[in-house]
Amino acid sequence: MIRSNYILKLLEKDERLDGRKLDEYRPIVVEKKIIGKAEGSARVKLGKTDVIVGIKTEIETPFPDTPNEGVLKTNAEFAPIAHEEFLPGPPGEDATELARVVDRGIRESKCIELEKLCITEGEKVWGIYVDIHVINHDGNLIDASALGAMAALLNTKIPKYEDNKIIRNEFQMDLPVVHKPVTVTVGKVIDKFLLDADQEEEQVLDAWLSIATREDGVVCAMQKGGKSGLKQKDVDDMIVLAMKKSKELRKKL
Repeated sequence: MIRSNYILKLLEKDERLDGRKLDEYRPIVVEKKIIGKAEGSARVKLGKTDVIVGIKTEIETPFPDTPNEGVLKTNAEFAPIAHEEFLPGPPGEDATELARVVDRGIRESKCIELEKLCITEGEKVWGIYVDIHVINHDGNLIDASALGAMAALLNTKIPKYEDNKIIRNEFQMDLPVVHKPVTVTVGKVIDKFLLDADQEEEQVLDAWLSIATREDGVVCAMQKGGKSGLKQKDVDDMIVLAMKKSKELRKKL
């Protein structure tokens, strides 16, 4: 409680524990092609937050309402070593929410030309599996994971498929990526907005809004969290801030 009160006192003066400005991210490092056996991969370090994303492809049956489109599925796993509250076993609510937010940003942005992943309409399509692995949690997992997923998708290649077999060590094409959505999470505390909240700052947030945008300015998806509501002006201001910051993050790709 004492620590939280100290953080709030700093924020009232537009100051943060680590000296950052309210709209400043921690140092960002993006590494690509780090998993040899994956069709695409990336690692994102956002301060001490550390996330690895791997992409795998499989042959799938298309969904009935999109018989000529590939399938996208996103999963997230919180390694017990990443945080003292992470436990072994099936993904919990937090991991499920993380996967859904990242998936929605990719899907609603029309990032991938899914129709180009059709092999036989109504029968066979490529399935793209985005697997997020949290190695260390020190806040802002959504932005780190979304950036890692996009970085991994951009270096993903589709294997050859001959005689009903996937040839993993040969590739027929790059994944047809046409947009680069980036997610920026804006936190609100008191009457302040801040970006890239670390784990301690997340504990004092009244509300947060994760906003996925494309490079052409289209807002693709939003996810709201926290115990307090947001006014329309809050949402508008948060979108403006996210749009501005997304340009900086997108350069990391």
